[in-house]
Amino acid sequence: MENTKFDDIRPYGNAEIPEVILRVAQHPYFSEVIKRFFPKENFDDFKNRFLEIKTVEDFQIKVMNQIIWSIIRDTTNGLDYSGFEQLEKNKNYMFISNHRDILLDSAILEILLNKNSFDTSEITFGSNLMQNEWVVDIGKMNKMFMLIRGGNIHDLYKNSLHVSEYMRYTITKKRQSVWIAQRNGRTKDGLDRTEMGVLKMFALSSTENFVENLKELNITPIAISYEYEPCDFLKVAELLVSKYQTYVKSPGEDLNSIIHGIMQPKGKVCLNVCAPIDEQELQDCARFKKNERFECLADMIDQRIFKQYQLWKTNYIAFDMLYQNSRFYELYTQAEKEAFEQYMNKGISLLQGNEKELKKIFLEIYSNPVTNTMERF
Repeated sequence: MENTKFDDIRPYGNAEIPEVILRVAQHPYFSEVIKRFFPKENFDDFKNRFLEIKTVEDFQIKVMNQIIWSIIRDTTNGLDYSGFEQLEKNKNYMFISNHRDILLDSAILEILLNKNSFDTSEITFGSNLMQNEWVVDIGKMNKMFMLIRGGNIHDLYKNSLHVSEYMRYTITKKRQSVWIAQRNGRTKDGLDRTEMGVLKMFALSSTENFVENLKELNITPIAISYEYEPCDFLKVAELLVSKYQTYVKSPGEDLNSIIHGIMQPKGKVCLNVCAPIDEQELQDCARFKKNERFECLADMIDQRIFKQYQLWKTNYIAFDMLYQNSRFYELYTQAEKEAFEQYMNKGISLLQGNEKELKKIFLEIYSNPVTNTMERF
């Protein structure tokens, strides 16, 4: 039975699915989504089958799995993956991933878990994204639970503790894995870094020592990379504003980023599951003082992600263009460089601001993953 303590943030359970399915099917958005992702289906036939869905698993397999694979087929040049052989069927994991796209980072993991005969994980979903009842219903049917954003220091601690308790409960009692981003919000500049605050949140829900506390969560890094960065020009525009003032999101901006990330061509995509953090590694971190322990753990996670991050020709081209050299010229052709430069110029021409600054930010987004790798290995 579901622990009612977490009713304010948890996903829907199977008993709630029929009522939610009916509500979703009656919404005006429903027909638009079905026509977009199931164009060959007779709408009435699909709707009748949709109304027969009774469980979370049914919804994920019959609807979400097909939608995400459709996005992969329509907007990418292929999806590669590795590392699932390191996972055990009888264990549940705290998947901690670098974060490039609001929806797809976790969604791609879910379809690959399914493809490799694992149960799907629960997924963190920021409260800032839960502004539309229909979106909330879809998310909570898809095993998404809410991370509460904002508030004062007291609220931040209380909410962090609540989420930490739920994640530990999910992994150890519900026997479900969890996906969470390594930081609060997407990486905009290409410099993936695990925030200590995320790791400290993991630990809030246990009074055990550092090793025992985190060992039972089976912390497992995930590295995901896109040949063409989702929302790259939107990120350029935001980073330019952030150089000179505090960036304030406009109404509906997150939803626009979700849609843009879904529809934008992404080239090739790669998701790699890294080796879980083991007990000996936690003991190595435990030798340090409190904050340094979490710094050590964050560095281990970053090392795994950098090592497994798939670098593309776009990354190497951007590095050589930014630093005006030919260090990686053997990894791409002149035609590929010209095509990438044309792509950059076209996107930058649609933005407001100093062209030179905009191009520098764009090239940094693509080249920083190369810098990450060069600095660590």
